[in-house]
Amino acid sequence: MNTFQHQFNYTSLTFQELVEPTKQLVKFAEEALAKSYAPYSNFHVGCAVQLQDGTFLTGANHENAAYPAGICAERAALASLDMSQQNFVVAIAITFKQDASLTLNPITPCGICRQSIKEVQDWQEKPIIIYMCNPLGNIIRVDDANHLLPFSFGKNDLKTPASILK
Repeated sequence: MNTFQHQFNYTSLTFQELVEPTKQLVKFAEEALAKSYAPYSNFHVGCAVQLQDGTFLTGANHENAAYPAGICAERAALASLDMSQQNFVVAIAITFKQDASLTLNPITPCGICRQSIKEVQDWQEKPIIIYMCNPLGNIIRVDDANHLLPFSFGKNDLKTPASILK
């Protein structure tokens, strides 16, 4: 029997402990909340992506009555990434607001977003730092998208039937 053990480090911190431009990244994610469209869940999510050249991309979740036709904030922000350039993603910040907060834990990306972030990380061959925030300024920092999705799909993860038989 094969066993798999996945360990990773994360950092818990507050907004006040962040340095620039990370504070700016989180502020952009908070500003993106105003663009959220969440009439069904009232769960508004904002995301900001910091690129290597210092620019920022933002996105917000957009729900749709024809579930799952909506899009998450992380994928909305990453969709505007020009992957024909070598302007890599350095960090991503995600935050939320909800009319009646059920949790005060920092938000984590859903499975589809975890896979999407990892796909970008695989493409650029450089780790992406992820800041998962809550409305109170509590943050969890993970230094590599691979830590959020240990059993992922990707060009380096898939095995062909011939390689499985070896």
